[in-house]
Amino acid sequence: MNRTRMIHGAKHEIPADLVIKNGRIVNVFTKEVLEGDVAIVDGSIVGIGTYEGLKTIDAKGQYLIPGLINAHVHIESSMMTPSGYAGLIAPRGTTTIIADPHEIVNVAGETGLSFMLEDSANLAVDMFFMIPSSVPATAQETNGAGEFSAKDMSPFLDHSRILGLGEVMCIDDVLQAKAHILDKIQSCEGRVIDGHAPGLSGAALQAYRAAGIETDHEAVNGEEAVERLRAGFYLQVREGSAAHDLVPILEAVKGQNLPTERILLCTDDRHSSDIRTQGDMDHCVRLAMAVGYDAITAIQMATINTAQAYGLRRHGAIAPGYQADILFCDDLASFHITAVYKKGKNIQPLLSETKILAACPTLLNSVVLDGIKPSDFAFPVEAGKESLGIEIIPGDIRTLAFEAELPEEDGLFKASKLYSKLAVIERYGKNGNRAVAPIKGYGIEGGAVAMTIAHDSHNIIVCGDNDGDMAVAVEKIHEIQGGIVVVSKGTVLGSLALPVGGLMSTASWPEMEEALTELLMLAHDLGVPETIDPFITLSFMALPVIPEIRLTDQGLVRV
Repeated sequence: MNRTRMIHGAKHEIPADLVIKNGRIVNVFTKEVLEGDVAIVDGSIVGIGTYEGLKTIDAKGQYLIPGLINAHVHIESSMMTPSGYAGLIAPRGTTTIIADPHEIVNVAGETGLSFMLEDSANLAVDMFFMIPSSVPATAQETNGAGEFSAKDMSPFLDHSRILGLGEVMCIDDVLQAKAHILDKIQSCEGRVIDGHAPGLSGAALQAYRAAGIETDHEAVNGEEAVERLRAGFYLQVREGSAAHDLVPILEAVKGQNLPTERILLCTDDRHSSDIRTQGDMDHCVRLAMAVGYDAITAIQMATINTAQAYGLRRHGAIAPGYQADILFCDDLASFHITAVYKKGKNIQPLLSETKILAACPTLLNSVVLDGIKPSDFAFPVEAGKESLGIEIIPGDIRTLAFEAELPEEDGLFKASKLYSKLAVIERYGKNGNRAVAPIKGYGIEGGAVAMTIAHDSHNIIVCGDNDGDMAVAVEKIHEIQGGIVVVSKGTVLGSLALPVGGLMSTASWPEMEEALTELLMLAHDLGVPETIDPFITLSFMALPVIPEIRLTDQGLVRV
């Protein structure tokens, strides 16, 4: 950025590098649609008005919209590396993201964070990061990295793309004022501190906010959303692959006619196939309009609101001094994006030039297993007595605890269509922990699904209706060093290798899409209901920071 050239360009003393003419400019400050030329110098907007440039683009009456910003996302949930992920979301109009890399940091600590920062540099999407605060998420699970302490965080805090502290999940530790988390919050004083407060309310929510935590994306209904807004939180409204909170929350906020300046749209965890078929932040904007918000208000929630919340002073608007991240949209009602410009350049050449970084050996060899056998999945039950288990809630990442008398054979739980068998297996070679529990609502028959995506410690999670297929699935996971596997009758029907930390692939999106589409079909063919995503849903069954009950490698955990 050359400020001297920008000033001269704004004053018509030199020609702009690029001028976009005949566009209808969406102004997110005044909620107007303006007419005029957009002049760009050195990748920045220098003026709106009448300009001449070295290059001219005719917008032909299309709307010009600021590039969209995702307020909270875990890149790893797309199963793609940052460089691969950029190629997926940029054409949908997402030009900036604020990511929390706690998935890969749970697996590989500083090595994982360094990889994410390096692989995300100089892409068609600006990728900013929040430094993970809760690694591991709780003491009731085993991760690969151990604790990522305030001391471990320190070398990364001066990085230009680290904006603050990632979602603080250890709520009880905050409320008990424990030193380890207060030290982390203090180390990020003056920066944004992200929250994670499912179900928190009343004095506990007030105390959580008083600790310095400024955002939350875990509200799932209008009551929780409004309470957070009243307490001074930035409300991150999530529309992911498993959690669909946007519509009910925005309906409630709109119903009470509350201001939207502190509402930020985000995806949190969104599957690459959903991005491909439905969209990314563009999908969130369309949903906000479907609720009844006008197009510019919906756009504000996905642009300037987030930029201002996170101090991104050159992002989120089409105005002088702002980065020239501009979307061409032929119809606001459908929010159909026809072209995306990043720093004044069409993204398509940028995407074709993107190189996917080779991961280091530590990340490529993260599954350490001493073998597995069917008997490892035995779950003793006693006739006439109830057992505790997990019930899936379709369309929600929360769960319910249930107690029921389970079908049994020879004193062992015999899985059925109604009650499947769930297991979590420690995969870092630390303790060999294995835990088993019944799960209701997965519905698998005649097979098993296994993965190394199991938030947030990412041990192996496997669900099936028979021990033999579960063992075969886990062995295949070990063989491919992480990923997703579907097995039936002792045969591996399909697999997707995710060799980067057991979370991400270096394959191209078309290759990923083909494999993932097949796996989704296979899982549903085995009886997993169409109302749930077989993999996203399973991945959250081990996360012991979201109510009501989870399974980690240490056993069932009530939340």
